[in-house]
Amino acid sequence: MSHDQYANAGNSLIAPSADCFAIVPDDTLELGKTTKAIYIGTSGNITLKAVGSDDFVTFRNIVSGSILDIRVRATGTTAQDIVGLAK
Repeated sequence: MSHDQYANAGNSLIAPSADCFAIVPDDTLELGKTTKAIYIGTSGNITLKAVGSDDFVTFRNIVSGSILDIRVRATGTTAQDIVGLAK
């Protein structure tokens, strides 16, 4: 078993994510968890509604392997293989 050097660290927006989950694009359902960031596995556009916003915005031409430091509440997008980084 490996030693977790962050086990006693407080949770913050800049702390390492302790939870990851797949995001399936959906225009109406909100995510079950709020993300700290999202990882884009396959390039495309990301349409999302950020925490604290009532408006959808589109990030265009996001390159595969990108990490967007954004707290996502809901998503509807053309990119694929998206992973939410949370907690």
